[in-house]
Amino acid sequence: MDKERFIHSFIFSPGIWHGEGKIILNMVEEELIFNTNWTVQNRDFSGKVGAAQEIQIQGLSDNMRNELTFYDFQSKTFCVDMENPNIGRISGTGLFDDKTIAWEFRNNDMNFEGFETYSVQPDGSYEMRGEYVTSDQFRTRIEARIWQRTNEVSSSDEEQDSEGDEEL
Repeated sequence: MDKERFIHSFIFSPGIWHGEGKIILNMVEEELIFNTNWTVQNRDFSGKVGAAQEIQIQGLSDNMRNELTFYDFQSKTFCVDMENPNIGRISGTGLFDDKTIAWEFRNNDMNFEGFETYSVQPDGSYEMRGEYVTSDQFRTRIEARIWQRTNEVSSSDEEQDSEGDEEL
């Protein structure tokens, strides 16, 4: 994986990412607000990138955790494995260009498929859209924004950035 070949910092560089968004379930009439934290590790000796995603849905006491492994990076594609207690381990394919990182899980024995798309924004954050569906037609749509945690930004600066309506 040549550093100059990859223009994205999300999943291609180690770091911690925070996010917030909403989950829309087709079986429920309300939107669920959530926060997420991604920890992206350094590439290992075989070129694999490990990542852990913690998801906290407002009003629920238990966090959800996904373990992802990104590997077999090519000029515009990669492979991804995801594992969590609810679905087990599932493999998928990904692609990227200068504006987007995306992956999908399809045609598997888990009766579970879906996709996630991350579009880079001018400030370096990503707008995320995703959708997952099970064989019983339980559908989950996800909309979120993630950004990388930096040591230079204080918590009051982050609050101002997220509010977007305060003037200096």
